[in-house]
Amino acid sequence: MDARRAVGTATRSGDDAGPARRRVGDAKVALGERGEPWWEAPTTHGRHHRIAATIRTLLRCRKPESSICPSDVARAVGGQSWRSVMPVVRDVAAELATDGTIVVTQRDETVDVASARGPVRLRRGPAFPGQP
Repeated sequence: MDARRAVGTATRSGDDAGPARRRVGDAKVALGERGEPWWEAPTTHGRHHRIAATIRTLLRCRKPESSICPSDVARAVGGQSWRSVMPVVRDVAAELATDGTIVVTQRDETVDVASARGPVRLRRGPAFPGQP
């Protein structure tokens, strides 16, 4: 709802509503309201798209310096079978880390998620959408 309010505020004030519209779009994809229908088996591209949107949405819901756990993303996307989605979440996290959208950390040190063993955290990166 914050993103929807931001669209209205930007529109009324004559500001660029594009960033707020992208936030709304990510939230709708993350929730399964846009993109592939949630009741159908997802394609590889559709699942990657939804996972990336979920990562961005969850990070926007936290303070800029906070992090999320990849399992939060897997639970949002995978439901009861979230554990089977974890490898795909890590793959998408690796892609987003490559372009600087996120940073993957382990014990507050930046790591390569592809080679990291054990729990990792996802944080906003220097190219995170909407960063100053």
